[in-house]
Amino acid sequence: MQQLMEMDLSAVAGIRSERVSWRFKGLPSSTFGSTIGEVADRRLDLFADEFVGPLVVLDADALTHNLTTMAQWCDNHGVKLAPHGKTTMAPQLFQRQVEHGVWGITAANASQLRVYRAFGVSRVLLANQLLDPAALRWLVGELDSDPGFEFSCWADSEAGVAVMSETLQELSPSRPVDVVVELGAPGGRTGARDLETALAVARAVDQSPVLRLVGAGGYEGALAHDASESSRSVVDRYLDDLRTLVLRLADAGMFDELDSVIVTAGGSAYFDQVAATLSQPWPVPVTPVLRSGAYITHDDGFYRGISPFSRIEGVEPFRPALRAWAQVTSRPQRDLALLTIGKRDASFDEGLPEPQVVRGRDGARRALVAEVTALNDQHAFVRLSGDDVEVGDWVGLGLSHPCTVFDKWPLIPVVDGTTVVDLVRTYF
Repeated sequence: MQQLMEMDLSAVAGIRSERVSWRFKGLPSSTFGSTIGEVADRRLDLFADEFVGPLVVLDADALTHNLTTMAQWCDNHGVKLAPHGKTTMAPQLFQRQVEHGVWGITAANASQLRVYRAFGVSRVLLANQLLDPAALRWLVGELDSDPGFEFSCWADSEAGVAVMSETLQELSPSRPVDVVVELGAPGGRTGARDLETALAVARAVDQSPVLRLVGAGGYEGALAHDASESSRSVVDRYLDDLRTLVLRLADAGMFDELDSVIVTAGGSAYFDQVAATLSQPWPVPVTPVLRSGAYITHDDGFYRGISPFSRIEGVEPFRPALRAWAQVTSRPQRDLALLTIGKRDASFDEGLPEPQVVRGRDGARRALVAEVTALNDQHAFVRLSGDDVEVGDWVGLGLSHPCTVFDKWPLIPVVDGTTVVDLVRTYF
């Protein structure tokens, strides 16, 4: 039986000892010099205690709901979860995911991997080839010094296998580096473009004295971008090919010495289809692993429209946990307001922020029907239909694509209503 994933809880707790200063945008100046933990324990109010806009916050109840919902769904469908940590790069949120039973954490590059290891993440999937000699040298040091550290990375070409093998042979690691052969598809991202190429890559890994073939995987999210029947069919065909690859590798005896084979796919858009394929019976022991990362915060845009839970009956949808607050700084025309938020503060690559609520200077809140039509570096253009807002009002906005929100905020308040109950530190 595989061990549960672990983290260094003392390192995560140490985040609360870092002192707050002007480096963390949006926080009250009265908090400067206090520790993150001290500020969190004060239970400050977003609007009464001199926070300055723009500000992005996390909703505590929505976070808990999303964590619990995904954990239960994975358990019910016989799949493990190794969420992509790049979504948040927040070890405090990693810890919440560990508490909800995740199998591992997925990384995209060596710098992210270093952050994970600084907080003792014990099982990491690197969803990329790792070819840089400096990164491989560092990795070997981690593997040699910590027998409990489980790591695997992708390989999608014989050339990549050769580069990894050449560098690792010079380093003489105490144990081989685990590799998952990556299957892609024409028009996709990385990954071998057909089964025969993937099989050749697997044979190259199998023959390397410093690598160990431990499974197969890929990413279906690059092949489709909506929830239409045609897009879902593309995903299913890809998953069928991934299953065929695993079966052929098993028939070739390449997994004979493994206790369990890693088979992994699943972003945040089609994980229901991935689970349906990966949880089917296998001729060898398999650990089916999803890598969905955006579920923890969900969003008010891209994932709201494409998440499986938006179309599966009997499952309560994820709740958007991210909200931005920005002040109306100008209203030069009746149908136009400018907010103090822009590309430096909010995501815009998969949809613009969505105005949802306005909070007047008297503290009264009301729903807002309006549209952000454009973002500059520090301004949002809001199209109005009437006398909806006044200069000085605060506007609450939903955000799309959480992966490009977190990197803009090194310290994010977690709120219950308007009360700050915690602060989450990110490391990008």
